[in-house]
Amino acid sequence: MKRVGIIGIVVKDNKSAALEIQSILTEMSDIIIGRMGIPDRIHNINVLSIAVEGETEQISALSGKLGRLNGVSVKSVVTSIEI
Repeated sequence: MKRVGIIGIVVKDNKSAALEIQSILTEMSDIIIGRMGIPDRIHNINVLSIAVEGETEQISALSGKLGRLNGVSVKSVVTSIEI
């Protein structure tokens, strides 16, 4: 059963991670509902919020791939809402 979730991503001091993140998001685009990115130039971080809809395993796989990148911190939340 598919669930709705949110993946929060914070990238600190790593501009090269942007291309890797984009590649992973493109690869897993079938579960992405929408995304928002906010650059914080004062603190040199970027914050991304990814809304997802998929199997729990798919959401975990996406979070895991992103979390293995250098300078990238990831947290995900999967709701109890089934669709």
